[in-house]
Amino acid sequence: MADAHDRRWGEEEEEEEELDETSYKSIKDAVLFAIDVSPTMLERPPASEDKKADRDSPTSAALKCAYQLMQQRIISNPTDMMGILLFGTEKTDLKDGDSTFQNCYLLSDLDVPSAQDVKRLRDLVEDEEEAEKLLKPNKDGASIATVLFCANQIFTTKAPNFSSRRLFLVTDNDYPVKAKQDKDAAVTRARDLYDLDCTIDLFPISRRDHSFDRTRFYDDLVYPTSPSDPDAPVAIPSTTKVTKSGEGISLLRQLLSSINSKAAARRALFSLPLELGPGLKIGVKGYLLLKRQVHAKSCYVWVGGEKTQIVQQSTSHMADDTARVVEKTELRKAYEFGGDAITFLPDEVTRIRQCFGDPVIRIIGFKPISSVPIWANTNKATFIYPSEADFIGSTRVFSALQQKLIKSQKMGLVWFIARRNASPTLCALLPSEEKTDEDGEQQMPPGLWLIPLPYADDIRLFPEQPDAPLKTTDALTDKMRIIMEQLQLPGGVYDPSKYPNPDLQWFYRILQAMALDEDIPDTPVDKTVPRFKQIDKRCGEYIEDYGRAFEETYVQLSRGSLAVRGKPAAKRRTAEPEDGEKPAAKRVKAEPKAKNEDGNNDGLTDQQMAVSNDKGQISKQTVAVLKAYLSQRGQATAGKKADLIERVQEYLQSKGM
Repeated sequence: MADAHDRRWGEEEEEEEELDETSYKSIKDAVLFAIDVSPTMLERPPASEDKKADRDSPTSAALKCAYQLMQQRIISNPTDMMGILLFGTEKTDLKDGDSTFQNCYLLSDLDVPSAQDVKRLRDLVEDEEEAEKLLKPNKDGASIATVLFCANQIFTTKAPNFSSRRLFLVTDNDYPVKAKQDKDAAVTRARDLYDLDCTIDLFPISRRDHSFDRTRFYDDLVYPTSPSDPDAPVAIPSTTKVTKSGEGISLLRQLLSSINSKAAARRALFSLPLELGPGLKIGVKGYLLLKRQVHAKSCYVWVGGEKTQIVQQSTSHMADDTARVVEKTELRKAYEFGGDAITFLPDEVTRIRQCFGDPVIRIIGFKPISSVPIWANTNKATFIYPSEADFIGSTRVFSALQQKLIKSQKMGLVWFIARRNASPTLCALLPSEEKTDEDGEQQMPPGLWLIPLPYADDIRLFPEQPDAPLKTTDALTDKMRIIMEQLQLPGGVYDPSKYPNPDLQWFYRILQAMALDEDIPDTPVDKTVPRFKQIDKRCGEYIEDYGRAFEETYVQLSRGSLAVRGKPAAKRRTAEPEDGEKPAAKRVKAEPKAKNEDGNNDGLTDQQMAVSNDKGQISKQTVAVLKAYLSQRGQATAGKKADLIERVQEYLQSKGM
């Protein structure tokens, strides 16, 4: 049993103390697309020779978005459900033969997408004739109340216990009712969905001759996010416009961008009390807004049989000496001290880890924001937002705190325990203001950031610079400014969504090809590779001119720097002796005696030479100083400077310095 105890307590504790940032993703999500099939939604833009012109109708673009989203989620979130509901069609079909919901066609049932579902949707997207047979609009369209009631039945039947159920509604009709009774019925059906904890995400589409007006109908149907809502940090999507031929980005890209922004449910990392003072607590939730995306290994797949199967994992501990399976109750956590393993009972480990108290965010003081430099952000920051679930009135207190910190340019110093068994951390509580783009859309919500402060060991000290580095000149700066002006991105803004991670995309592309029985691609698509031809065409001459000027300036500055440092100038040529004359004998210049820091001629002490050696500056000592140091200690003084330095270092080593 001793071998079974060899897992050190310290190693397990380090693993368990890390914030579990992926646990919130394990919650299942159900997304149902409801796509309007009407004559205006099936209308294609005018033909154009421009490669960037729109060629898809809004309905086709929405189906392609659903297809791409299904491709992504079948790999990244294999347990999530997706479905596609078409409304306003001539056909009425809900898979099980039910014709209760007129003019509603369930193209893909709400379920975990399979390879066959993706293939079927791909064939529909690529085959125009098949799409025309299915996408035939009804004369009177479909009742929006019927669509919402149908979505209610689908969610209740297929995903009754899912914590996240969302309806993606894609339409260009901003007033889909004919009478007040129809509007009241639609609002009632929407409330039924909200009562079941289902959310409605509207993706409005404006036509070229008509702008979508949310206030006419959908403001009463689709509830905006509230501060207490977990999805509150997400901005409401703006209207997606059907652009004219050759104008801007296509409808497909706009729709895909809007849908991707709502595709992943915003779930909190933690829900903790924020303690402003003794007896004063409010509820907050933490969100991880920025995180490096990596390959998601959600499961292992066995491909050795006739059919690909998901591997069922199990873990067991075995003793090394007897190969006996060790039960969980027999395991003990141990800490190695003095060569012995000190074991602890589970209750003892729990008491040790919980000695700092319950999870909390406790403000212990305030300091100016300027006291926290930008380099102090060495770990992932967490965005916190108020929650009314545990403490009523948290939103108002939270807002007052955030506004006061911004007005006073202060930040809070907090004691942060993320969860039970976690070690406490000192963090900076920094306020953030709301940021919007040119269209008024919210890019960053107002709130507070929780930034872990680094320990002294986390701060890396830069090595000492023996010599001042060379600095550029104004002429070189002006030349580089011309180059940078030619390489500006459109609008001068870097949009990371236009440059997907090539490694992740290649990984997912291979998985997709294997799952759909497609040909394995040869080369990945890497949009991060610079466009060398375009760069050369824009500023090739400026870059060459800058390179020549840089070399000339570097040579001049290097010569000036060497002259300042005291490098001997080049030797002057002596006049050659005439025939029969002997060359003049060289006069040997007497080397001055070395002086120590006090100005005496006794030379450097052992301590001073050792300090110089430790800093790597012993090579800066002159030959006279090195010889005087060795001569005073009875060491040989013959040889070059390198030999003298080696002899000094050997002497210091013999002295243990």
